[in-house]
Amino acid sequence: MTATKDTPVPAGATPPAPAHVGAARRRGGGWISERLMPYLLLLPALAAVLVLLGWPTVQMLGISLRRLDLRELVTGKMVWIGFKNYTDVLCDPEFWAVALRTVLFTGALVAATLLVALLIAVLMRHLHPVLRIFVQISLVLAWAVPVIATTTVFQWIFDQQYGILNKTLDRLGFHSFIGYSWFSTGTSTLVVIGLLVLWQAVPFVAFTLYAGLIGVPREQYEAAGIDGAGPWQTFRAVSWPAIRPILTMVTFLSMLWDFNMFAQVWAIRQGGPGGASTTLAILQYLKGIAGSHFGSAAAIATIMLVLLLLVTGRYVQLLVRTKDGEIA
Repeated sequence: MTATKDTPVPAGATPPAPAHVGAARRRGGGWISERLMPYLLLLPALAAVLVLLGWPTVQMLGISLRRLDLRELVTGKMVWIGFKNYTDVLCDPEFWAVALRTVLFTGALVAATLLVALLIAVLMRHLHPVLRIFVQISLVLAWAVPVIATTTVFQWIFDQQYGILNKTLDRLGFHSFIGYSWFSTGTSTLVVIGLLVLWQAVPFVAFTLYAGLIGVPREQYEAAGIDGAGPWQTFRAVSWPAIRPILTMVTFLSMLWDFNMFAQVWAIRQGGPGGASTTLAILQYLKGIAGSHFGSAAAIATIMLVLLLLVTGRYVQLLVRTKDGEIA
């Protein structure tokens, strides 16, 4: 029999842990250690990502190395051709023209979205509460309308014969717009698509930037006013440092979304007229679903994935370089 000795504990103090508990903790506290627990908690989400994203990516890479046309799809025949799909795509002048158009269109859309959203966010920061609520409700309604419904409305607005835009311009004295076709050229078609995307993309970015603006303490604006700073100087010294990390985040998100955009371009004119508004996403669809050349479509999809990974890698690099993941 082992004798134990009770140690008196002062009132209000925490009694010491038993010796065997401390020894167990020193031995690891069981088969799950404190270092292993965070990774085990992340394991279900990681497994879901690998299943939902990893396996389709592997399938896409495999298809890009095969000749998979309608004949091979029906017969189930596996024809491996290596990197021939990639060489055919990269040697096609149409691919480079579409790629350049996609990059320029994406850059213009991202810049316009950020500029308009920033102006709206700053405007909401200074509006009367009643007017601010009205603007916010309008943004939410514009954001909530489905893509195809909004696309249909824009087609009505820019219709050659019955569009309200041409009739309004005619009544304002611009009679040359009677019967004007906004979809006769690739440039004008892309402008209409760009306005459509702006209508749908600005609300999210504006709300995100507005959240960053209202997080700035009012005392900082008051201190800037006392120091004699004007509106532009106050924005640069107070507002800009607060929203710069958020602006960087929404910039990369907008680049990813606009680069992969398909529904709006296809619903407006299916990449027309004459392919002049075709983007990489549309080209991938035309090669694969419409043309039944699934190997070439998979090669285009892989090239798009590599480009997006480069963009994402740059964003991750910015996060890693800064303290606590905050982009300076």
